[in-house]
Order: sequence, then structure tokens, then C-alpha cells
Amino acid sequence: MDNKNLKFEDIKPKKVSLSKIQEKLSAFTKALEETKDPKEALKVIRALEKYMDKFANNATVISINYSLHTNDKHIAKLQDHLDEISPHISNEINKFNKVLVKHPCRKELEEKLTPYYFQMIDNSLKSFDEKIIPELIEINKLSSQYDRIMGGAQIEFRGEIYNMPQMGKFAKSKDRDTRREASIAVDKFFQENEENIGEIYGNLVLLRDKAAKKLGFKNYIELGYLSLGRVDYDAKMVAGYRKQIADEVVPICQKLYKEQAARIGIPFAEMKSYDYNLSFLSGNPTPKGDAKHLVAEATKMYEEMSPETGEFFHMMQDHHLLDLEARAGKQPGGYMTFLPVQKFPFIFANFNGTEHDVNVLTHEVGHAFQGYLSRNIKPGDFRSPTLESCEIHSMSMEFFAWPWMKLFFEEDAEKYRYAHLADSIEFLPYGITIDEFQHWVYEHPTATHEERCAAYKEIESRYTPHKKYDDEMKICQKGGWWMRQSHIFGVPFYYIDYTLAQVCAFQFLVEMTRNREKAWKKYVKLCKLGGRYPFVTLLGKAHLRNPFEEGNIHKVMVPLKGILKSFDLSKIK
Repeated sequence: MDNKNLKFEDIKPKKVSLSKIQEKLSAFTKALEETKDPKEALKVIRALEKYMDKFANNATVISINYSLHTNDKHIAKLQDHLDEISPHISNEINKFNKVLVKHPCRKELEEKLTPYYFQMIDNSLKSFDEKIIPELIEINKLSSQYDRIMGGAQIEFRGEIYNMPQMGKFAKSKDRDTRREASIAVDKFFQENEENIGEIYGNLVLLRDKAAKKLGFKNYIELGYLSLGRVDYDAKMVAGYRKQIADEVVPICQKLYKEQAARIGIPFAEMKSYDYNLSFLSGNPTPKGDAKHLVAEATKMYEEMSPETGEFFHMMQDHHLLDLEARAGKQPGGYMTFLPVQKFPFIFANFNGTEHDVNVLTHEVGHAFQGYLSRNIKPGDFRSPTLESCEIHSMSMEFFAWPWMKLFFEEDAEKYRYAHLADSIEFLPYGITIDEFQHWVYEHPTATHEERCAAYKEIESRYTPHKKYDDEMKICQKGGWWMRQSHIFGVPFYYIDYTLAQVCAFQFLVEMTRNREKAWKKYVKLCKLGGRYPFVTLLGKAHLRNPFEEGNIHKVMVPLKGILKSFDLSKIK
């Protein structure tokens, strides 16, 4: 079936044979070993890439279907099988890469594929060896177990049953009792599942620590950074960046929280965690319409934004590449992923009737738009950059969408823009809380669940000192908020990427207030660069400030204060 008429549901997930894949990959390795001609070697590399695109395509289809239907036993079996065989496939790729990095034609191949391509491979060889396959298999299984717990959440609230994303609208209610009861109900779910989730995470940490030590690392931190492709910054630089956020952003946030308390009529000293979910006494801005309406309005927005975005968004709808509404058995959260064979991005979300729906739609579309613009980049490893660079595309798109917010929020458009900016700034201290917690965890891999919670509580109190939990929110009281952050379980150290990207997205916001056309061209250029460069180098190519450089967070925050002051809050009801 050609792509023109293809719908996502037409792409059926298939169980794959490990032995057949191993046989095929082994043949590629042998062919590379036998050729001494750079042109022939390049042909082998291209052929392997094409073959792995087919494997990745099917694996992605399985993964998407699993996140859509976590309670489907057939899909769960396919996902479990994939978890089981993926490390073995990585081992075969590792064997190929060992031959490639020592190939007599490496110099000629570097000229074609770039030195960074080989730097990526060198790092992958440092972060994988067949001796850690047993640990990787167990890690995959445990991560899927956590996803099942979260995807299968059934939270009883006022006589009805809801999943985790659906509880969001109650947590943001204008009515304080509703906010409180909803937050307690979610906390109760974690109380009931604390032992299981704590055990899953404890085992994940021990397995990752064991794998790191097998590879010769002191602990998992350096291995985790290598696994994320971080080649031009390290944990020490991230620690310096966290200090900048603590010094520059935390005080701004505390001021914003005090202003918010005054707006909603609750003394700052009496504010509870759930009260910060309400931005205005009249209620948070909420989109006017259901998912179908939001997509229709988004279509208008992207048609007007640029010819590229209009064409892209129609393509997403034509091929059924948007699954946006929350429902039972669907995994929480949102993501964009990419099908390399069809060259389709796919967007997964959980709309719940709050402003979050518009945030997700613009955020994930930013990811997907970059995937669309970079779909033909070769080698395929350069289609997408490392995660922190990817998040620049998504978070910047949230701001590029600002002029069209009336389509979604009508008279509340200005309310949305202010709340969105304030929330984005306030996110930074939370992001570094999650990151510092993860560094503590992997520096203390044998810590108990109780000790982890105590560490989180201490870190949280430093970066978000305004947070006070209701007495009945026992998990949050003890420092267990981290259990709801899926990134901690599935992709260690990922979360700081959002904050780094947010700092870069703020730069696009400031620039678009001065010269939108110039800012948009700069953004499209960044998207088209794909993953040809590592993060810090990519920032240089895009003329963006490096968040790791001392003083740059201050320089980014100064104009943002001006934008915040430009809102006339007396007119926002």
C-alpha cells in the first residue's frame, strides 16, 4: 500500500524472529569486514541502516499500540517480546560498530558520514557490551511494569472512576475542595501502589548500577549520560547549570507564587500544593471545545503559520497520526515518535479538558514538525538530535503558537499566554529538582525507598520552598512525588533536557517579540539541521545562548521579566 492512502491503523505490528535478525545483522558485519573499499563499505552501512529502519518501524508500531492499549494482552505480549530481544539486537549492532570504528577506510568514511557520526558510535560502544544484556532485559521488563501500573490506574473520585490524566481537570478546579479531594485521591493511588512502585524503582537502580560497574564505570551517572548521547557536556556542567537556575530563577518563581496567591485570594502561608494549580480566581483558561474542535482550530493555525506547517498538519490528519483523547487502558502522558519507513511522525496525547490540551498539541506538533522537516536526512541517525535539542523544537512551537490562542481560548487568550509563560518559568526549579534527585539516587544506589523519599523531600524544599502538602497527601508529605514522573523510571537523566530546552525556547520567544519573521526562519533552520551536531554545537549553529555558560541564565531571564510585566493582569478576569 502506498503512503498516499495509508492510515496508521493499516500498519500492523508483527512479532519478529530474533534468530532471523541476528543472522541478517551478522551478514552485514561479515560484509563490512571483508570489504576494504570505502564505496563498498558505505553501501554496507546504507543497507544496514535501511534494514534497521524496518525493524525500528515495527518496534515503534508495537510501542505505540502498547501505549494506546496497555490492557490488550496480545499487544502486551509483543511488547514483552520486544523488551526481551532488544538488548540482543543491540549486541549485534555493537559487533558491527566494533568493525566499523576500526575499519581501514574510516578516514574516507568520516569524510562522507562526518566525524560526529563516528563519535556517536564510539560513545555507543562505551555504553554497551553483551555482558550487560541480562540487566538490560530486566530493566526493559521493569519499565513496562511501571507503565502498566500507571496506564491501568483507576482512581475513584466522587462516585466515578478516572485514569490519571482525567484527574487533571479536577485538580485545577476553581473550587478548592474539589482541588483538594482530587489531589488526595491521586495521592491515595500512590499510597496503594507505593510498595510495588518503590520496589520496581529500587530494582531498576540496582540493575543500572550493576551494568555500569560491569562496564568499568564508578556508577550509573556517566553511563547514563553516554546512553543519552551527551558528548559535549557532563554532570559537573549540569550541576553548575542547576546552580544558575537556583540563583536566578527560584527567586522569580517565589515572587510569581506570591502574586498568584493574592490573585486567588488565599494567604501565601496557607497555600497548599493543589492551590498552585489555579492561576486565576475566575478559573484557569480552558479550551472552548472538544478534541475534534481543537484539531479543527489547530488546522487553521498551522495553515496560517506557514506553508510548511499547513501541509504537515494536513498530512498528520490524513494518515491518522494523532491519538489525543484520554481513555481507560491508555498510558498517561504525551509523546511524538517517528516511523522511518513511512516517514510519518506520530503524536500521542491524553486530552483532559484543561489548557494542558493546547500545550500538548503545540508541544508535540513541534516535535513532529521537526521530524517531518528532517525525514529525508541521511544517515538516519541524523534525522533526530539528542533529547535536549529535540525539546527546543517542541517548547519553541508552544510560543510560536501564541498569536492564534484566540482560536482555542477565545476571550481567555491573554489569560492563557500569561499563565503559560509563568508556568514555563516555574517549571525550571521543578526540573532541576528531578535532575538532582536522580544524581543523588545513582550516587547512593543501595539506598532504601524511605531514604530516597527523604532525599527528594530535602531537594524539593530547596528549589520549591513554597510547596506545602495537605496532611492527607501522605506520599507527597514524605517526599514521594517523584513516583509519578515516568522519565525517572524509563529514561534516567532525561528530565533536565526539558529545562535546557526551555531556556532556549525563551530565547525564541524574546526574538519573536522583536522580529517574528526572523525568529521563524531561525527556528525552521534549526529543525532542518536535525541531529547533525551535538547539543552545544547545535546551539552555536542556531545562534542560541549556551545554558551552561555562567551568566547566560541571567541574560535569558532579564527580558522575560519585561514580557511578564507587559501583561495587564487587572484586565485579565
